Amino acid sequence: MNPAKLLALPFRYKPWRPKHLRLILESVKGISRYPEQDHRTHLAACIDWLCRAQDVRQGQADAGGVSAGWSFEDGWLPSYPETSGYIVETFLAAADHLQRPELRERAGRIIDWELSIQNDDGSFPGHFGEPGSRPVVFNTGQITHGMMAGYEQLGRDECLEAAVRAGHWMVAQQDDDGCYRRNVHNGVPHTYNTRATWAMLRAGLAAGDRTLVEAARKNVQWALTQQNDQGWYATNAFVPEVPPFTHTIAYAVRGCLECGVLLDEPAFVESALKAGRAMAQVQREDGWLAGTYDEQWNPRASYCCLTGLAQTSLNWSRMMQTTGGDEFQVNVDRALSFLKRNHHLKGDGDVDDGAVAGSAPIWGRYSMFEFPNWAAKFFADALLMDETKAPVPPLPEGDR
Repeated sequence: MNPAKLLALPFRYKPWRPKHLRLILESVKGISRYPEQDHRTHLAACIDWLCRAQDVRQGQADAGGVSAGWSFEDGWLPSYPETSGYIVETFLAAADHLQRPELRERAGRIIDWELSIQNDDGSFPGHFGEPGSRPVVFNTGQITHGMMAGYEQLGRDECLEAAVRAGHWMVAQQDDDGCYRRNVHNGVPHTYNTRATWAMLRAGLAAGDRTLVEAARKNVQWALTQQNDQGWYATNAFVPEVPPFTHTIAYAVRGCLECGVLLDEPAFVESALKAGRAMAQVQREDGWLAGTYDEQWNPRASYCCLTGLAQTSLNWSRMMQTTGGDEFQVNVDRALSFLKRNHHLKGDGDVDDGAVAGSAPIWGRYSMFEFPNWAAKFFADALLMDETKAPVPPLPEGDR
């Protein structure tokens, strides 16, 4: 890190504040700080925290959305359109499993807010949706997942219409080789856009729109050109020439897998399996995965990206659902155990109660000193998928 930036960190994150110091000291104590409970207990705590993250935006212009999370730097953050979109799926799945019908109403409120900020060209605003925020392909795709959940599970036809419009905006950004180079994060291509492509494909199949379907196929075909013999994807970090987070690796894997399932493309599924098997090989016995990996699957970080670990657990579960058998169950068990031991399961109602930090320890480079909402979302999804053995989100009726 740049020395000037390093010197600025204490002033940015203010570790001397009592709450911040407590959280740092708890992280120093290590993974034994929080005891493991059953899946349902951890799931309920994640959902309760996500509900609080939604409630803190009441009375604001972004009410209905879910706060991006809580950070040392800014406290509770504004609603985040991208991740609020795919939290819709989590609320709907948890509503059924936990028998909490009010979560369906919460999902509907997110959808209402997202529809209210959709741009005329079909895209959704990037970042926090503030005036002038530029639309991004990936963010638009993640919100499209929420639109598809609204259509498929809540019967809202306007959600499919919004999803198709978003999909056509994504197609307009796509180059002839299937890659996205326009309206992308940091202005560079990303293999992990396959997760956005998956949402576009869902919309295309539901609406019978071949343009969206074929655009999705082209993007995954391009993504496969970025994969090496070890299963690692290039062009897959937020910025060029650095090892990708497990977070973005898992995004790329899930997109390839789900598009392969929906399109009946064995090569797409095999691509995901190759990466999933490689990650299973480098997982430690305690469940830990490094925050980043290089092209030979050598760890390039001493911390764990908890979000990426939860997503990878999800990927392993989906791979078993797709192929049959229990090839990755030991890996899922280890991952969920590690996540549980790092889950702030406290019951005191504080800002971190039920939250999942970006990194373990909390000062790791991924979402440093933050509890992002998507970490709790993916941990909840991983618990749901392992307990129910059903996909989150559920497959369309014709693909069950």
